[in-house]
Amino acid sequence: MAELTRFEEQILLSIWRLKDEAYGISVYRHIRDLTGKDLAIGGIYFPLERLVKKGFLEAQKGEPTPVRGGQSKRYYRLTELGAEELIRSKKIQDAFWKGLPPLEYAMRDTQ
Repeated sequence: MAELTRFEEQILLSIWRLKDEAYGISVYRHIRDLTGKDLAIGGIYFPLERLVKKGFLEAQKGEPTPVRGGQSKRYYRLTELGAEELIRSKKIQDAFWKGLPPLEYAMRDTQ
């Protein structure tokens, strides 16, 4: 199985954190606020759908709202498979970081 990209991992983690408020724009804002990156708003939807197709997310439409001109939001939820993939991804990251000295220490040694 291919590893998650960093952006996919950020999307899954954002959806897990946002719970019932996880829809495209809220996920976009959460990632933007934490990373400081000004992402293209449309750039969030393709990876969301890719994660749905992989079985890591479930999507369902909410109720139409007048604020959105009668359009409904598409809400996302982490699946069991998505949670397992996040756990696997964290284990891999932890393995890379395990036993390394703090980066501040490492940077002093290279100067």
